[in-house]
Amino acid sequence: MKAPKEHFWFNFKIAFGICQRILDFFGGLVDFNSGGKKAIERLVEAYGFGTRQALCDHLGVSKSTMATRYMRDIFPADWVIQCALETGTSLNWLTTGHGSKQASANTNTIEVEKYLLSDGALQKDGFYIFDKEFLPSTFKKPFVITDNNSEFICDKEFDDIRDGKWVISIDGEITIRDITRLPGGRIFVEGGNRAFECKIEDIEIIGKIISLTVKYVK
Repeated sequence: MKAPKEHFWFNFKIAFGICQRILDFFGGLVDFNSGGKKAIERLVEAYGFGTRQALCDHLGVSKSTMATRYMRDIFPADWVIQCALETGTSLNWLTTGHGSKQASANTNTIEVEKYLLSDGALQKDGFYIFDKEFLPSTFKKPFVITDNNSEFICDKEFDDIRDGKWVISIDGEITIRDITRLPGGRIFVEGGNRAFECKIEDIEIIGKIISLTVKYVK
């Protein structure tokens, strides 16, 4: 039986912005085409595992995927991001091996509520700890929603409803849809089984989605 193969895919625009922030923050010293071996070893240490196989099991990746990245020295940006979110380990340390291993809870990180979207309702599912470099300074009340293999970073506060992906409630059922603003205070809602047009006040707007992470399992 073929082992599952997993990797994180980030919306290109968001990923590019994140990588650029990292490069700027570390003075342009990070080479994302190398450094994979050392980064993977730091991931094992950050999680407290004894072997790379334990890291494979936690990340849901095959042994061959891990071996490829390790032997080819491919920098595991997606795994580094996941580890930083789950453990609160310093992104600087995970990426370069420099600085303090544990990010300061007071100055370098922010705790963000995580929710599981299940059967049209949001259920509290713990927290993520973000390195503040990952979150735009414009964020006011960030939260994370997990829906199957997707994780959405959202903001509960927003100035206006504009075209984009939103967390909404339709007759009490919470869902994630694409919204297009129309003239006359109306919107076009799509992304479910059937698209529809309605007034803004006909639905409840819960949050604006800022970025999306999708976990692919093949």
